[in-house]
Amino acid sequence: MKLFFKITLIGFLTSFVLGQEPAKKTVQEKKPKKTAPAKETTVIMSTSLGVIHIELDSKSAPITVENFLKYVDAKHYDGTIFHRIIEGFMVQGGGFKETDSSLKKQPTNPPIKNESEKTPSNKRGTIAMARTSAPNSATAQFFINVVDNPFLDYPKNGGGYATFGKVVKGIEIVAKMRAVKTAVKNGMANVPIDAVTIKSVKRAK
Repeated sequence: MKLFFKITLIGFLTSFVLGQEPAKKTVQEKKPKKTAPAKETTVIMSTSLGVIHIELDSKSAPITVENFLKYVDAKHYDGTIFHRIIEGFMVQGGGFKETDSSLKKQPTNPPIKNESEKTPSNKRGTIAMARTSAPNSATAQFFINVVDNPFLDYPKNGGGYATFGKVVKGIEIVAKMRAVKTAVKNGMANVPIDAVTIKSVKRAK
């Protein structure tokens, strides 16, 4: 009798346990995939002295980069010259074309906001916007620093000079530019005697 009761009890408990729903597994939250940072645009500047690759910095200077690329895409820089070169300082271009030793200023879009407060320092190899004494007056002209020029950083002249990229290939071409002989032309100082021409500026593919 005791044996029958014990077997019956075991059978009851077994059927009870087996009849329960299996314990639910804890759902592990999937870790969000890390997205790679957006790749910055590189432009290829072909000049009469060689080719320069410039990586733009839209993270620090979104307005300035967008403005520069509008001119690039419109082929504004094609055929313009580096009209102001000062050895030991910078090389400046993007605003004039030279025809028969005469410099002709090119039309531009409206000026943009100066972003120099948040942009990297004007170090050797960086590209920055040229402007007048008014902080928010930059349009198409730019310059490449041939040495470190921290005195151009914010808040120089009420706003500094906004850098928006750097030379990543062809710095030796910039070195060639800084060494060219210059003179006064059309009332402008530091103009290369033999024109340094920008043949084209294109986005790298």
